[in-house]
Amino acid sequence: MSLKRVMIAAPKSGSGKTSVTIALLDNLKKMNIKTCSFKCGPDYIDPLFHQNVLGIESYNLDTFFANEKTVKDLFKMHTKGFEFAVLEGVMGLYDGLGGVREEGSSYHLAEVTDTPIILVVDGKGACKSLLALISGFKSFDRSNLIKGVILNRTSEGVFRILEPMIEEMGIKAVGFIPENDAFCIPSRHLGLNTPDNVDFKKVINILSEEFAKSVSFEKIDETASLCKEIEPVDTVLKPSAKEECVIAVSKDEAFCFMYKDNIRLLEESGAKIVYFSPLRDREIPKDADAILLTGGYPEEYLEVLSSNESMLLSVKEAFERKMPFVAECGGFMYLHKTVSDRENREYNLVGAIDAKCFFTGKSVRFGYIEIAEKKSFFLPPGKSIKGHEFHYCDSTDNGKDCIITKPVTGKTYESVMENENAFIGFPHLYYPSNPEFAENFIMKAKEFKKRKS
Repeated sequence: MSLKRVMIAAPKSGSGKTSVTIALLDNLKKMNIKTCSFKCGPDYIDPLFHQNVLGIESYNLDTFFANEKTVKDLFKMHTKGFEFAVLEGVMGLYDGLGGVREEGSSYHLAEVTDTPIILVVDGKGACKSLLALISGFKSFDRSNLIKGVILNRTSEGVFRILEPMIEEMGIKAVGFIPENDAFCIPSRHLGLNTPDNVDFKKVINILSEEFAKSVSFEKIDETASLCKEIEPVDTVLKPSAKEECVIAVSKDEAFCFMYKDNIRLLEESGAKIVYFSPLRDREIPKDADAILLTGGYPEEYLEVLSSNESMLLSVKEAFERKMPFVAECGGFMYLHKTVSDRENREYNLVGAIDAKCFFTGKSVRFGYIEIAEKKSFFLPPGKSIKGHEFHYCDSTDNGKDCIITKPVTGKTYESVMENENAFIGFPHLYYPSNPEFAENFIMKAKEFKKRKS
C-alpha cells in the first residue's frame, strides 16, 4: 500500500516535537488528508493530544516493548486505509534503552517502519552552530533517514541565513517556528498536562496558523514520499471474539493512561469493554465481571475521588468478592487506604489495600522493566511481560509477588501485589509483549461470571 509518512524527532527532549506534531496533524486534517498518528515509546500523554486533534485513536509503537516483526505488523494494522502517518519521536533521536541501547529509540522505530525523519531543532540563542549539530546527527544516520529540519524558536531572518547551508547537506530546510509563549503547552510532574487541563483548542489554533505560514507543506509532502510502499500485513487482526465477559475500565480525567493495543487484545480475547468514571459515577457497572483500573493522575483529584463514597464502596465490595482486578500505577494508588497530596493532606480512598500512598516530590522509579511472577497467576510459568514505571508517588507497601528487572543494568527488585484474582502495582503493562496476560485475565473474568450465575 502507498502510505506517506514522517517521523517528527529531535536532538533532545524539550525541542518542540509535540508542538510541531500536533500542528502538522491539524493542518493535515484541514486538508482532508486521511491521517493517523503514533507515539514512539511508552508515553501516554502525547497520544491524547494526537487524538484530540484528529478525533481518532493514536497508538504507541515501541521497539523495546515488541520485537521488530510485531512492531511492523502493528504499524501495518493501524495504518490500513490511511493516506498519511505521523510518528512522534521520544527524547533525543538516538536515545534508546538505558540512554545507550538501540531498542526503544526513535531512530530504531524509524528504521523498522522505513519512515523519513524531520528533525526539530531548538534554535534559540544559536545560528551557524546549528549546522554543526545537524551535521553531527546526520553522521550517525546509517540508513539515511534524516530528510528534513524544522528550526524551532528561531526567527525568519536566522532561518533564511541557514536555509541554503542546510540544503547543501542534502537535507530539506522545511521551515521554522518563531518563539511565542502562546504556543507553549504547560507541564506538570509526569510531563505535559493532558488536553483536558489546558486551553488546548486556543493553543492549537494559534500554533497551527503559524505552522501553516512558516513551514513548507510541499517539503513535508516530498519528505513523506521518500519511503518504500508498505507490504500487506502478514498477520491479520483477529476478529473480536464473541463477547463472553464484561471488563469495566476506568476512564476519566483522573484515569486516562491506557494503551489502545491493550484494550484491543482484551476485546479480541472475548471481553466487552465498558468504561466508567471513578470521579463521577456512583458505582461500578452492574454487569462487570472484572475491573481494570488504569493509570493517570488520581493525586490531582483526591478531594473529588475521596468524596465519591458510593464508588469507593462499590469498588471495595467488588474487590472483596474476589472479582478479577488489574490495577496499574494510578489505579493501584486508588485502591489504597489513603493517599496524601503535595501538602501532606491525607484522603481516604478505596481501602482494599491496607497501605498509604504519598507524594515524594521526585521520580521514584522510572524506565523500562520486565515483570516476572514468583507464582504463576496471570502468565505462563517462566514467562515475563514488559512494561515501564514513571511515578512521583510511593506506597508503604509496593507488594512482593513479582520480580522486576531493569533490562540494561539487570538490577532486580520486588513489587506488585498478586493472587489468583488480582494483579495490582505501580508497573504499567504492555500486553502485546505477552498476549497471554490478556487471555488469562479474560479467563478469570469468565470464571467469575460463572460463579455469579
